[in-house]
Amino acid sequence: MDRRNTAYFIKYPRVLGELMVLHDIANEVPYEIVKDIRLQPIDYENFYTDMTVERQFIEDGADLCENGEIKKCLFVHGRSANEGILVLPDPSEKAYVGWAAYIKN
Repeated sequence: MDRRNTAYFIKYPRVLGELMVLHDIANEVPYEIVKDIRLQPIDYENFYTDMTVERQFIEDGADLCENGEIKKCLFVHGRSANEGILVLPDPSEKAYVGWAAYIKN
């Protein structure tokens, strides 16, 4: 399996720090980015410091996402597309983060 396209997902994270945990790479799962969402720096900071609130940009991309064998995710980031947060919307509340993973290339 190509490790470059895998990530470690956390269910219902609250802040970015919860995504940046040591983990066994065997627990990483494959993902595919289905929509790139670039936020202004202040909006990205607001997002990663409180991922528990409703976000219109998540709801707008929710229908593209799929929590299957390969996670089809939104990629939310600030200025740099080299790092950001993969988001799978909550299946019942599509404007909220259900699962998320931090990636840095």
